[in-house]
Amino acid sequence: MSPAARHASTIRIIGNITLVAGLLVSVITLSDDLGSAEPYILAGFLVVTGIGLRIEAAVSSPRA
Repeated sequence: MSPAARHASTIRIIGNITLVAGLLVSVITLSDDLGSAEPYILAGFLVVTGIGLRIEAAVSSPRA
């Protein structure tokens, strides 16, 4: 495996982790009825970061 492919794979995995973390934060917050917006802002930030990392991995991955 080339270093570029390994780098893209690592970025893709980190992107997946941040996507899952953002979705978990939003699901856990749904059960909490305090009306606070901060957890949703954090969840949105994590999801946007995860999507950005996935796009970066797709763009920077070596072509076969």
